[in-house]
Order: sequence, then C-alpha cells, then structure tokens
Amino acid sequence: MAGQATVSPFTIDVPAGVLRDLRDRLDRTRFPQPTALGWQAGTDPDYLRELVAYWRDGFDWRARERELNSVAQFTAEVDGQRVHFVHVRARDSTPGHASIPLILTHGWPSSFVELLPLVARLTDPVGQGGDPIDAFDVVIPSLPGFAFSDLPTEGPLTAPVIADRWARLMTDVLGYPRFGAYGGDIGSHVTGFLGARHPDHVLGIYTHHPNLHPVLDGGLPLSPAEQRYLAARQAQPSTDDGYAAIQSTRPDTLAAALIDSPSGLAAWLVEKYRAWGDCGGDVESRFSKDTLLTIITLYWATGTIGTSFRSYFDDDQTPPMPRVDVPTGITLTPEDRDYPREYAERSYSDIRRWTGPTRGGHFLALEEPDLLAADLRSFFRPLR
Repeated sequence: MAGQATVSPFTIDVPAGVLRDLRDRLDRTRFPQPTALGWQAGTDPDYLRELVAYWRDGFDWRARERELNSVAQFTAEVDGQRVHFVHVRARDSTPGHASIPLILTHGWPSSFVELLPLVARLTDPVGQGGDPIDAFDVVIPSLPGFAFSDLPTEGPLTAPVIADRWARLMTDVLGYPRFGAYGGDIGSHVTGFLGARHPDHVLGIYTHHPNLHPVLDGGLPLSPAEQRYLAARQAQPSTDDGYAAIQSTRPDTLAAALIDSPSGLAAWLVEKYRAWGDCGGDVESRFSKDTLLTIITLYWATGTIGTSFRSYFDDDQTPPMPRVDVPTGITLTPEDRDYPREYAERSYSDIRRWTGPTRGGHFLALEEPDLLAADLRSFFRPLR
C-alpha cells in the first residue's frame, strides 16, 4: 500500500473476558412487559426473548469473527485519529481497463459488515459470472466512532469532516489519485460531500439515498411532482422519529442504558432493521439472527453505541450539501419510491444513472447485493 501514513494489518479479536461478561448479562436479562401487541410499541418482547436466547445459546461469535477476519482489514492514522477499514484489491485487472478504487460508506445503525457482501462481487467479477473489465479495488472504512475507528475528541463530526478524512485516506494513505464513492444513510451524505468537495479526485458517486434537503434558493419553482412529494413527506406520521430526537439531544443518557444492557442494545437496533428493511414486517426474511447478532455484538464488544450517535448530535452543525457536479448514479428503493428526478437534479448536476424503485430497503448492500453490485458496475463502466 502506497502512502505517507503507516498502515497496519488489523485482526478482530474480542477478549474472552468480554464474551464471558456478555454471557453473564444475557443470563440475567430482565424483559419488559409488553405495552402493545407485537411490534406496535417498538421491539416485540417475544421476539426479543427469542433473539436473546439464541444470542446466549446458539450464536457463535468466534465463527463470525473468523469470517470477518477472512477479509483484509487495516488501520491507519488520518488527522491524528485511527481509521479502521477493509481494503481488498481487484483479483484481476484487464489490460487497458484498470480497476477503479471504490470507497463504500455505511450509515446508522450499521457497520462495515453491511457492505461486505459487495466485496467479492466487485473485486472478482469473473468469479461472479461477470466481465473482468468491471473490477474494483474496494475500501470500506468504519465511520468515526463506529467499531474500531476513533471518535474525534474536538470539533463537530459532520458529513464534510468525514468526507475530507476519506479523501485523505484514499489519496494520501492508500495512494489512489482518483476513485469512486458509494454510500447509504449517513454514508450517502458523506459520499455527496466527497463529490462536491473533492471533484479532482472523485470519478463519480453512487447512492440509494439521494439528498433530502437540497438548497431551494427560489430560482427554479417546484414542479408538480416535487410539490406532491414534499406534501406527502410533510403528511407522514412522525411515529418513527423518536430515535433520532433522543440520539440528537440526549445521546449520553441513552448510551448509559444501552452500553450496560445487551438486551436493550439488541432491542434498540433490531427494531430499525425491521422498520427500515424491505421485509414486510418479517425481519428475518431479510436479516438472519446471525447477521443481526454479528452487528449487535460488534457494537457491544467495542462499546461504541454511544459514539455512533455523534453524527446525530452534531447534525445541526452540518452545512447544506453543495451542488455535486461529478457524475452521479441513484438507485431508488421503496424508502424513496416517489422521489422525483428533478428534485435530485437540484443537488446533482450530472445524473448518469437513475433506476428504481427496486427491491431492497435501507440496508441495500445486505438485502440486494447482486442488484446493487450490478448497478455500480453499470454506472462506473463508462467512467473507467
């Protein structure tokens, strides 16, 4: 790996004492009395009992740890902070068609695990039945304060701050003068700022979460489709906003409870996978218990649930995203089914690919990795 900073190989190895303590806490779980039937008032207590029982008696963290460690991981210091990332180079590069470096950024309540299904699909297209010209070098960093990446001690943690850090990771540390970017949720906003602030380095960006808050300067009136879309958003019930309200205003209070209770942590996270996944209310139709518990155990073992809230707490200090002029691709999922293209064009001046609404939800790389990988290949192919 080229670059000025020291890059160190990284292996996940949760101490045995942490796992023993987790098992002890799971043995002593106190479950709540239900307020309403099923999932009407949040995580279904019956499902939580089932999940906790499997976590205690069936889930094999060490096996999942070995699977995670089968993918090359590293750490490097960027801006004085440790950044944890996956870095897998293309298996083959066809002469005349060099692999494209591609940085993938996750969101909340996620982790780098969400994006791992894309690694083989993007680095080894031939092994996936694809064309060798579509190979990528894949970089998947953990957001600051998530998993094994440090949280900055000073200054607000906003999307442009992270975008600037990713640009230095790709150019100064890994030695890629030009690269592409993809992200969802928080990662989508980071990816947008990457394209806006670093157009000399960014070939193009892709997302399935287009910008929800473009600058409306009054220069171009809203189209009828935009008016309908914004009216529908305004009319949506706010029953799903409570998590964001408390994470942005009282993150330390919430973290004190979740960092001390594995069942509470599981309840806080799994409800979002059910609510935001394209699963029709059946969370395990999209996410197995092993997948859910791998992500939850990472939060538990690293003690990062509280630091993962930092982006919410600092969100009001995020400036509006500047207009993105690099080539852009967007896949709409059911979450943004009615998002008008002309609304996207207020944020992205050069939309080269626009597809959907398609299958999959908030966690598209976990839910529909084949579909997303195909979209990324198609979008970046003319940019090689």
